[in-house]
Order: sequence, then C-alpha cells, then structure tokens
Amino acid sequence: MENCPCIEAAGPINKTSFILAWSPVLKLIAENLTIDRGGRRVFQDLSFTLDQGTALVVTGANGIGKSSLLRTLAGLVSLAGGDIRLEGGQADRLPFEQTHYFGHQDAVKPALSVLENLTFWRSFSAATPADVFAGKTVAPLEALELLGIAHTAHLPAAYLSAGQKRRLSLSRLLVTPRPIWLMDEPTSALDKASEKQLLDLMNGHLASGGLIVTATHTDLALDTTSILHMRTPDPSEIAPQEMLS
Repeated sequence: MENCPCIEAAGPINKTSFILAWSPVLKLIAENLTIDRGGRRVFQDLSFTLDQGTALVVTGANGIGKSSLLRTLAGLVSLAGGDIRLEGGQADRLPFEQTHYFGHQDAVKPALSVLENLTFWRSFSAATPADVFAGKTVAPLEALELLGIAHTAHLPAAYLSAGQKRRLSLSRLLVTPRPIWLMDEPTSALDKASEKQLLDLMNGHLASGGLIVTATHTDLALDTTSILHMRTPDPSEIAPQEMLS
C-alpha cells in the first residue's frame, strides 16, 4: 500500500473581510474515494466537503494522484470505491454533469475557427439552471473579447499559440455556467497578464457562489480556500498487515 497517499486537509482560509450576499446551499461531498489506474491503487479513503464560494486547492508531489482526483470528479475516471454528490445541485444530473473540467489538454478542434469551437462547446454542454447556480452567461464573442483573443475569432484554431489555445479553452467555462470548476494547473502556458485575469475570473466564480477544485504547484491568490495536501505515508504510518500485503 506504499503508493496510497495520505491526505492532510486544512480548514477554510478566508482572505477577504466582506460578507457574501448568498447563503450556502451548494456543497460538494466526497466520501471514502478510492481510485485504481493501470492496476495500481492511486489512493483510497479520501474524503472532503466543499461549500459554495470556496476553492479546494489540492497540493502534493507529482504522481501523487492530484490529476486523477480531478478527472474522477469530472467523470473521466471511474471510482473503485466511495461516493461523490452535490447537495443543492440538480437532482436529475450527476455531479460531474454540473462541472467544467479545465485540464492539461486544451480540447480544441484545430479545423474549426476559434468562434466555431466556442459555439460548438456552448451547444454541446448544458448550463446549470439559474435557480441552482446564478452564474452569468457570457456570449461566445464576448468571452473571446474578455480573454483578449477576439481578433482570432475567425482564424482556424490550429493557428493559435499555446497561450491563445489555453485562453480559448478557458472561455468554455464562461459560455455555459456550471457551479463546479475543476482546474488542473490552470496557470500553465499563461503569461502574467493572462494569469491575473484568470485569477480574477476564478474569484468572480467564487463570489457568485461557485466551487473550484484546483491542483497546483503555484500559490494562487484566491479569496476563500481550503487546502487538501496529498502525500505518501511514512513507513511508520502503515499498519503491519498492510506492510505484509
């Protein structure tokens, strides 16, 4: 069981002094999550709860299971055990259907124009109803303008730079509001100006009552956070029967 990381969770760290106008109703609950990949146990019995308006910052060494956790929450990796639920969410949709996943790959169709990519994504992904999550809906062209790539709207996406593709991928989160953002190293390939803009968007999502789970090696200036630190256990922490297995 030496590959199963320990989880250290710290409570909310509030970096702002203002009081938000909404009352907490959405809560993401993960209980005893166990994940196997490629015949290897990545981690087991991981539990956490996340209230709306809060970002869960997942930290830990490379290969510890941060990306696997995000992909599991996004419905891309099956659970070997445990349960995930979203209290206060849409009763007729699974938790992963109420998330946006912003991963390492940009999910861009190179033959389509930038605007066609974003229009397709808006049509493909259903927004969460406003009575569940009151996030703002942004029109595709407005989202591109907001992220500084409106001038590329009619170019094939294949011509975009790495940073522009990253911003196009990020714009998908704005055109169909969903309460949970799952973000794997979100500042990757972004310049300083784009990184600041990303943090503003993330804080705006939290202020509107959204939830964020992000895996990162970078200190993100987010308003309200909880920390989930994943680590490999010391031999002294492993039960004798596990050492013999």
